Amino acid sequence: MKLARPIFLGVVFAIAFFMYTSYRFATPPASWVTRNKLQITEAAGPQSLDPEELNNINIYKRTLPSVVNITSTSVAYDFFWGPVPEEGAGSGFIIDKEGHILTNYHVVANAQKLRVTLSNKKQYPAQLVGVDKTRDLAVIQIKAPNLVPAVLGASKGLQVGQKVYAIGDPFGMFSGTMTRGIISSIRTVQEPNGTYIDQAIQTDAAINPGNSGGPLLNSHGDVIGINTMIAGTAGQNAGIGFAIPIDGAKAVINDIVQYGRVRRPSLGIVPLAVGPDLADQLGLPVGNGVLIMKVIPGGSADRAGLHGGDQRAYLGNSEILLGGDLIVAIDGQPVEDMPDIVHVMDNHHSGDVVTVTIYRGRRKMDIKVILEEPGGGTERAV
Repeated sequence: MKLARPIFLGVVFAIAFFMYTSYRFATPPASWVTRNKLQITEAAGPQSLDPEELNNINIYKRTLPSVVNITSTSVAYDFFWGPVPEEGAGSGFIIDKEGHILTNYHVVANAQKLRVTLSNKKQYPAQLVGVDKTRDLAVIQIKAPNLVPAVLGASKGLQVGQKVYAIGDPFGMFSGTMTRGIISSIRTVQEPNGTYIDQAIQTDAAINPGNSGGPLLNSHGDVIGINTMIAGTAGQNAGIGFAIPIDGAKAVINDIVQYGRVRRPSLGIVPLAVGPDLADQLGLPVGNGVLIMKVIPGGSADRAGLHGGDQRAYLGNSEILLGGDLIVAIDGQPVEDMPDIVHVMDNHHSGDVVTVTIYRGRRKMDIKVILEEPGGGTERAV
């Protein structure tokens, strides 16, 4: 008995020590984790959309079938003059059920092969119908069933602050992307190739490479412009994009489709824009206008009797001709620089008659000019 008691007490002590250490340092039971689970708040159910969201969704669903992605393939040559295919991407939109698609000229320029992808992912080969390089416009055509043409609106009377939407294929990777913004300004801008966009629509709707040629829409889903250019670093959107106004495009679409080009009229002059400083140096009677340096032989200005310059001078490192007529208005609209003449030409056709107001020396004159298509003269002529 005396021996059993110490053994019993030792066993009890060992069990007590094991129980104490095990429960004192063990991992808390699962029930502790459950009691302290993260509490989240969930919505009671689907939330209704506000009227603005509903309109955004409606515009997208209604116009997306009219927007296409355009892939152009051209051929470059490597160091050893081996042909290397190069691909470019852009956007466009269907303008009729015959498959005509309006886009930018720079999207299809120099392309040997064109492929169009519709919103339903079906692809079709496309043919170039015609171009208008000066407006950066082109029309291509596909043969496909059940096409949905876009509704062409009007760009006249647009106001800064109006909501606009852009749909296209930014970076050639994200087809069917819609962005939203406002009209930030209406201004004449110059493209990198030197051509002017008269009354260009400036917008803060995100436009990136690949959006070129896609539609800019108003709050009704009507096309009011063709997205064409951005101002930013390294070709990225910086909140300043530009679209060609649709009215200018509508004015030339028929010519492009019918003739493959635009029968745009020209004054047939080589011009020089004159500002107040230069006008003062030259002793001109007014501070702004467009000086005729040269008239193109046989052109509209030449036939009307307008005079070019005959006195050679230098403006910086450029040779100019002075002494010609100074244009200050056309059809009563002031002409102060080159975009003003571009605007007039964009709103006329070959055969139209305009009244050109000039100063010949100190004498102010009105001269009737019959506008004609330009001949094969210099690229600087307008």
